[in-house]
Amino acid sequence: MQTELVSLDMSSRTFADITSDLSAFLKDKGDGLASVFVPHATAGIAVIETGSGSEADLAETLGRLLPRDDRWSHSHGSPGHGADHLLPAFVSPSLTIPVVAGELQLGTWQSIVFVDTNRDNPQRNVRFSFIEG
Repeated sequence: MQTELVSLDMSSRTFADITSDLSAFLKDKGDGLASVFVPHATAGIAVIETGSGSEADLAETLGRLLPRDDRWSHSHGSPGHGADHLLPAFVSPSLTIPVVAGELQLGTWQSIVFVDTNRDNPQRNVRFSFIEG
């Protein structure tokens, strides 16, 4: 297995399209499986269409599902931080994508997006792994 840890600065954003980062990691690799894993309790990975308003729609939906208020039992950190800890139940912290000849086998409009609503910890990591098959 080949693996790489990538750092992200999420201080001014909720979403980061990491498709090109993963594609660069896979350059010169053959057929197999790519794994994306977020080693954080408050972030996840989504496959969505970007640039068409989907990010805003996802942010609004997550805001409705996980409001930033004081209702949460998990109550340390900034107001509503308990909601951040529920995000991975809705946006998985891991993803596996087929790779053929070093190319991600995504659909035409699919992108891989790091999702992070947690404003308390802006420095994040994501682990890319490749298993040749």
